[in-house]
Amino acid sequence: MKYSKLLIPTLKETPSEAEAVSHILMLRGGYVRQLAAGLYVYMPLFLRVMKKINKIIRQEMDSIGAQEVSMPVLHPAEVWQKTGRWYDIKDEMFRLKDRTGRDMCLAMTHEEIMTWLASREIRSYRDLPQMWYQIQTKLRDEARPKSGILRTREFIMKDSYSFDADTDGLNKSYELHAEAYKRIYGRCGLKFYVVESDPGMMGGATAHEYMAPSAAGEDAAAICPACGYAANVELAESVSQSVELADTAFEDVFTPEKRTVEEVSAFLGLKAYNFIKTLVLVAKEGSVLALIRGDQELHEKKTERIIGDFRHARKDEIEGIVGVEAGFIGPVGHKIRIIADNTLKSGTYVSGANKKDYHVRGLKPGLHFAAGYYDLHMAHENDGCPLCGKPLTIEKVIEIGNIFKLGTKYSEALSAVYLDKDGVEKPIVMGSYGIGPARIAASAIEQNHDENGIIWPVSIAPFSVVILPLNVNDAASQQAAEDIYSSLAANSVEVLLDDRDERAGIKFKDADLIGIPLQVVIGSKGLKENVVEIKIRKSKESLKVAPERVLETVMDLIKN
Repeated sequence: MKYSKLLIPTLKETPSEAEAVSHILMLRGGYVRQLAAGLYVYMPLFLRVMKKINKIIRQEMDSIGAQEVSMPVLHPAEVWQKTGRWYDIKDEMFRLKDRTGRDMCLAMTHEEIMTWLASREIRSYRDLPQMWYQIQTKLRDEARPKSGILRTREFIMKDSYSFDADTDGLNKSYELHAEAYKRIYGRCGLKFYVVESDPGMMGGATAHEYMAPSAAGEDAAAICPACGYAANVELAESVSQSVELADTAFEDVFTPEKRTVEEVSAFLGLKAYNFIKTLVLVAKEGSVLALIRGDQELHEKKTERIIGDFRHARKDEIEGIVGVEAGFIGPVGHKIRIIADNTLKSGTYVSGANKKDYHVRGLKPGLHFAAGYYDLHMAHENDGCPLCGKPLTIEKVIEIGNIFKLGTKYSEALSAVYLDKDGVEKPIVMGSYGIGPARIAASAIEQNHDENGIIWPVSIAPFSVVILPLNVNDAASQQAAEDIYSSLAANSVEVLLDDRDERAGIKFKDADLIGIPLQVVIGSKGLKENVVEIKIRKSKESLKVAPERVLETVMDLIKN
């Protein structure tokens, strides 16, 4: 391709609305343009990246026996109503009515539609197993689209689905996808973790996420460098750091207008870990007190798995539930259910005294109050690993894929059944597996860039090589550029020739910005010595070779 014929609208200035590195560089490099919040135009360079990522995905999906299909983006409501997700999913779903008044929605995902198809096409155990996939547009009405293409309202997703006769079959399909995903991300040049995750709205029992470490990540993962334990912080278990707790007498302490852990600890000269925070929660089955150590935070997903859907009690209703205003609540003397974090099973603590302006110290779990003990706290940096006890690290990560063991949640709701060898009707056992190709691209930029721009991994770069003839008025330079360009193109090397009538500095800046892995620099002085320069964008290494050796050298560099 010739640069002058390709739409690459680079920007000199950093767009004010962009914060994530990937967003900044994709705008500056002319890869995307924003139509509205969460809606992006994919420009020619970015489409080339996406096609490469999708090609890798298709190759790996095909290699495990998955078959590609294409599903509608517009769905009738009744399919979603049968699984209940029409009602469970709130404002994130785009809903509309067709001209006859029929309720419809735009696809957030395709579990329902894939299961609908399976219910009509799979009849017998002889038809199983099956794996179907697609690379399709999805839509989600994100409340706060941000970070460029990392959180959008319209996006492209590879989703695949496995259909098996039993759990053993599902386990095999799940493992096939798990390994295929590792190969996909490895081929795309990403560093990633496989972490345990919460199935969430997808349902099912087991789920894992593939996470790319990045400062722009909106998720966090707890990682153990020692043994390899990895989990989304929404699920991560940890052993809290041990602390010194003084054994003091059980007595009330006057704490006038001191309500928060920070205020009371400063007033009493204690550490936050000396306190029990008592939180009032409102669940479907009644109010609950949740207790955590003063230096920790309540993990809402973990708590939800214990007491079901809940909310924090409002300030104006707390006194009606526990008989004391917020800030002075403690666990002693209540008749409602109490759940406590495992770290509070022993020790001596300070907590609210259940009367205004007073706290109580010398409080001992098991002696002064009873509770059910669970893992309720958010994992922290340097907490102990639940498997080996070594310190955990907490890393910001971008979710780039997920896999779920759905079981029979959807097949039972949509009557996707088969006849076994004995003629008995049974529900199909399903799995669901998603990848965000655009998230792979953004993550690659987050992990591979410098102060000058993007550094694409060769496997997903829009071009492998950019040729930079520095003197547009030098006929020898132009001829050498054309000859090298033709040689590379004839050997299936994806090459971009910067044929613009621009200064050398502009060409260098744009080449660095858009991130092509190899730069072939052709200068008049070098040609007189029969050499051109090959610069490696990532390492900044430079090789000088004869023009006739460019093809051989480039092919070796790409291969390696």
